Amino acid sequence: MTMTSHFAHLAAYNQWMNRKLYDAAATLPADRLHEDRGAFFGSVFGTLVHIVIADLIWFKRIGANRPGFTSLRCLDDLPRPTSLDQYLCATLDELQAMRAKLDAAIIAFAAEVRPAQLEEPFSWTSIKGVASTKLLGDVLLHVFNHQTHHRGQATTLFSQLGVDVGPTDILLLLPDVA
Repeated sequence: MTMTSHFAHLAAYNQWMNRKLYDAAATLPADRLHEDRGAFFGSVFGTLVHIVIADLIWFKRIGANRPGFTSLRCLDDLPRPTSLDQYLCATLDELQAMRAKLDAAIIAFAAEVRPAQLEEPFSWTSIKGVASTKLLGDVLLHVFNHQTHHRGQATTLFSQLGVDVGPTDILLLLPDVA
C-alpha cells in the first residue's frame, strides 16, 4: 500500500469521524456545547473549532506553497486563522458547514497528491513566526495525527456529557481482503 493510499484512508476516516462528532454535538443544548470542561480548548465547541482551525491553517499553507493542487482552491474563500483558539463562527451549523467543505477538500487533496510530492520539502512559517521545512508527507502525517488526537479529546468530552459517539476505530472503514 502506498502512502497516498494511507492518506486517502485517513481523509475518509477524518470525514467519517467529524460527521459523528457533529451529529453528537447537535444533540447538546448550546450551554452544554459551550461549557468549559477543562479541555485544551475548553468546551466541545472550542475543541471542534480548534480542529477546523488547524486543518485550515495547514491546508491553506499547502495550497499557497503548492498552487497546483486544484483540490484546495475551494478553501480560498474560508478565513485564514491567526490563532489556534480563534472562533471562526458563532454557531454549530456554521462550523459544521465549514467542516464539511474542509473535509471534502481534504478527500480531494488525498486523491490528487502523488507519491513523489510527498517526498518534496515543504516550507512554512508558523503563526509564531518560526520557519520550518519538512517533507510534505511528514507534515501530512502530523496533520492527520493532530486531528485524531483532538477528536479523541472531543469523544471524551462527549462521554463526560453522557453522549455516546459510537465506534471510532478506523478499522471499521478499511476494506476486508480475501
